[in-house]
Amino acid sequence: MSTTTTRVPRKVIRRPGDLIFGGASVGSALLILVILAGVAIFLTVEAIPAFTADPAEVTDGEGFLSYVWPLVAGTVIASVIAMVVATPIAVGIALFISHYAARRIGSVLGFIIDLLAAVPSVVFGMWGMQVFAVKLAPFYQWLEEHLGFMPFFASGSATGRTLLTASLVLAVMILPIITSVSREVFLQTPRLHEEAALALGATRWEMIRTAVLPFGMPGVIGGTMLGLGRALGETMAVAIILSPGVFSWNLIGTGNKTIPSEIALNFPEAAGLRLSELIAAGLVLFVITLAVNLFARWIVDRRSEFSGAN
Repeated sequence: MSTTTTRVPRKVIRRPGDLIFGGASVGSALLILVILAGVAIFLTVEAIPAFTADPAEVTDGEGFLSYVWPLVAGTVIASVIAMVVATPIAVGIALFISHYAARRIGSVLGFIIDLLAAVPSVVFGMWGMQVFAVKLAPFYQWLEEHLGFMPFFASGSATGRTLLTASLVLAVMILPIITSVSREVFLQTPRLHEEAALALGATRWEMIRTAVLPFGMPGVIGGTMLGLGRALGETMAVAIILSPGVFSWNLIGTGNKTIPSEIALNFPEAAGLRLSELIAAGLVLFVITLAVNLFARWIVDRRSEFSGAN
């Protein structure tokens, strides 16, 4: 004769601390979504007059699209140049700190790089206008003389206050973000992966190329997109450096504008339809930034399947 024992499920007791922490976490996540939705609704409502206005009443007299596309082009070009310049340097610095430098030297260098993130953008803008632009002016003249047949270097500015100068200053500004994220990701590489590569006869660079970089690539992409978001939204540094003017593909000539600099320079005195135009331009920048972040999230999720993270 066999007897069966029925187990009575134990009642899970949730502690008050767990309930409070869980509720706070969910509330914080929902709050972010509410704020994001509120910003989107505000920008959309305030921008409607600019979208529906008579094209002759818009700033350039040809409609909102013809007004905003030069600003979008200047913003994207400056941000892409900054990202292309800053990313290799940041990844190289991160690899040096994490896998080449002595611990004391690496921590000091990392601290110095992190300090760049604490420098106000106004300081970067003043340095870019007063020092960096002046140093680059002779180089722009050389580019005009030797590469003037290309539309990007057709005419060099004597002051150096150009879109290329603003892009290089942006590269310096986003360098700490990309470096910090890349460094932390590289330090998380499993030690066994690195030792296995070295045990198979790989050099240090081969070990980094086969073990560290594949593992850290999603993090590098994420850090790069964070830097790109900072470059897209940077206002004061670009507004101080750039000489206002119409859009041109010439990177070393005067002129060109970005959406943040356009808003910063004109918002205090704007009213009526002009204010709606600036808010509509901000809405366009909001959509671009959101699209960049969603694209970065897709890339990171896709690459994480092939990295050592899983």
